[in-house]
Amino acid sequence: MSNIKPKYYVVWKGKEPGIYTNWNDCKQQVEGFTGAAYKSFTSKEEAEQAYKEHFARHIYKKEKTESTKDLSAVGTPIHESIIVDAAWNSVQKDMEYQGILYKTNTRIFHMGPLANGTNNIGEFLAIVHALGYCKKHNMHSMPIYSDSRNAIGWVKAKKCKTNLEQSAKTQHIFNLIHRAENWLQENNYRNKILKWETEAWGENPADFGRK
Repeated sequence: MSNIKPKYYVVWKGKEPGIYTNWNDCKQQVEGFTGAAYKSFTSKEEAEQAYKEHFARHIYKKEKTESTKDLSAVGTPIHESIIVDAAWNSVQKDMEYQGILYKTNTRIFHMGPLANGTNNIGEFLAIVHALGYCKKHNMHSMPIYSDSRNAIGWVKAKKCKTNLEQSAKTQHIFNLIHRAENWLQENNYRNKILKWETEAWGENPADFGRK
């Protein structure tokens, strides 16, 4: 009798998402697939439950150590929410940002690549973009998550406090910044802007996966 315990492989993001009972089948779904999300489980029941949930609940989480503070007090993220993130390419020197609906992992907007931007500017623009999206679609109670404390503070202050130098090369970025600042000045919103707690919840689901 074999002592090898069965494994169940959940593929949230792959060529054909689903639950697989051997590694080779799982590998075929994720190999070469950009942004693949998958994990193995030791029971069918655990795998089926995990598949119903967002992959960020199960992967990319840091292991706790004795020196790590108890993070249970932060609770869990709100499923009915929008999550935004930005990425800066160190090779191309450009920035882009996007927003997703957390519950369905559906991308609802994307901007870029934009030359000569910064990550914090991208986060700031992404939050304002999400606020505008919510206003347009009457989603006034939809919370918005970002993992950038700087950007959240800038939005609440209605001012992008970037150190980026304004020049001919960066003018297109500052045009977007000024438009976002004007939107904040001219519009009211009820949406809560919340911090995505990466240490407790794992990687931001809107992350571009370039770390």
